[in-house]
Amino acid sequence: MGELFLMDHPLIKHKITFIRDKNTGAKEFRELVKEVSMLMGYEVTRNLELEEIEIETPVSKTKAKVIAGKKLGIVPILRAGLGMVEGMLTLLPAAKVGHVGLYRDPETLEAVEYYCKLPSDVRERTFIITDPMLATGVSANSAIDAVKKRGAIDIKLMCLIAAPEGIKVIQEAHPDVDIYLGELDEKLNEHAYIVPGLGDAGDRLFGTK
Repeated sequence: MGELFLMDHPLIKHKITFIRDKNTGAKEFRELVKEVSMLMGYEVTRNLELEEIEIETPVSKTKAKVIAGKKLGIVPILRAGLGMVEGMLTLLPAAKVGHVGLYRDPETLEAVEYYCKLPSDVRERTFIITDPMLATGVSANSAIDAVKKRGAIDIKLMCLIAAPEGIKVIQEAHPDVDIYLGELDEKLNEHAYIVPGLGDAGDRLFGTK
């Protein structure tokens, strides 16, 4: 079973409070999502492997650590996941970015893939899939399926806020995927919105209704 990591850093908690606030406008909302994503990225990358190299400082030669092993890829789920990319790239400028586009079929309520573009060296990368909300788990589940279908074998899911229902779906469908959360909320309501949540993340990021 993949691990569930719930962030406990005071800065993350503080900023998510203002992300939730309905009075936070689109500009500040985008800035806060970027900041929280960068802070969460620090935790998501905590276990990256290191290797030792030799460098020369202005004073002397020395041995020092650099990141080794797999390269990183960031994969936002369109469209709301885009809001988390800039913060991650601030922390990980060498990471490559893929995209997964999904829409909800109004009859079956299943997620339908309409776009998926990943870096060519899929098997060599650890992919971090980003989406602010993990509600029913339908979109995240389909995005993970899409990335796996193209050969990815090391995947993490990073969300600002989740409901228990969505976590259960991902853990059952993808027991090899670790989940990183800013906050774990109470439940889904009858409209499949997370309670208390933050509303529609895409609308709040991009000023749409």
